[in-house]
Amino acid sequence: MAVRMSTLCYIEKDGKYLMLHRTVKKNDVNKDKWIGVGGHFEYQESPEECLLREVWEETGYHLTSYRYRGLVTFVYGQDVVEYMSLYTADGFEGEPHECDEGILEWVDKKEVLHLNLWEGDKIFFRLLDEEENFFSLKLVYNREDVLSYAALNGTPMELFDVLNPDGSKTGIVRERGVAHRDGSPHATVHTWIVRENTSGGVDLLLQKRSAEKDSNPGCYDISSAGHVAAGDEYLPAAVRELEEELGIQAKPEQLHFAGYHQGGFQGNFHGKPFHDYEISSVYIYQEPVQIEQLCLQKSEVEEVRWMDLQECRKRIADGSLPNCIYPDELELIEKFMDNCG
Repeated sequence: MAVRMSTLCYIEKDGKYLMLHRTVKKNDVNKDKWIGVGGHFEYQESPEECLLREVWEETGYHLTSYRYRGLVTFVYGQDVVEYMSLYTADGFEGEPHECDEGILEWVDKKEVLHLNLWEGDKIFFRLLDEEENFFSLKLVYNREDVLSYAALNGTPMELFDVLNPDGSKTGIVRERGVAHRDGSPHATVHTWIVRENTSGGVDLLLQKRSAEKDSNPGCYDISSAGHVAAGDEYLPAAVRELEEELGIQAKPEQLHFAGYHQGGFQGNFHGKPFHDYEISSVYIYQEPVQIEQLCLQKSEVEEVRWMDLQECRKRIADGSLPNCIYPDELELIEKFMDNCG
């Protein structure tokens, strides 16, 4: 196994990063990717010594102000592990020269994520943008260059399959926070718990989202909903979410497919931008449910309540119910229940 140590630096100026388009070396693991400047340690070098040497060699700049932002553990396949010290720099002097690794270009920070980047690099760009304190980020890739695992400060991060508009998988795996920054289409499951009421209508079990949720905190929502993890499928994810959020141990055959729904929105929550684009598999669960017997996942669900479907539609329309429910999804439920009747 090859164990390497390196530095990577993103030099900042006027809202831009100095990016290196790696176009020269034929057998470069970063071939055609855009990265920062840096390289591997020489014998007995400290991270800072490596940083200063590599930046000068690749750019001609001498750094005068820089910050150590994080340690990135990069695992590639079964035989490459690299510990990369990540820096940003906002002070430099000297005259630039050509780089023998590729083409140097100043890129607006808002445009960086549109470049050909490693998926893991998009994670630390997000962390840098959010001014995350010094962090440890682990990134694992398979031999097809697909991100297979990520962990921030020892805690696994959620990874999604990025989807095409028709719901098929693109082959790209993206971290949750990055997917919600750029509105990447991804899979979710929506399970509606329903019951017939004494008025001849249908009640819906609504959950109130926790105040800590990264989107629509404190809003009423679907009975149970969640993301489909990379490599997972809709139905197993729906069964899992029901148990995690509400403590309901459902059998797959008890979840009845009502249709697919596409929805999205943009907003700002907890001071961070949020752009959602979901392709959801919608299920109906009609088994008896007693609210007082549910085990709510407090980090996700604040409370639950029954509400007549027509009242729910009315209150969504007049704005009296704080919610993040798609009205056209309620039409799926009505159509399903009518067909059942």
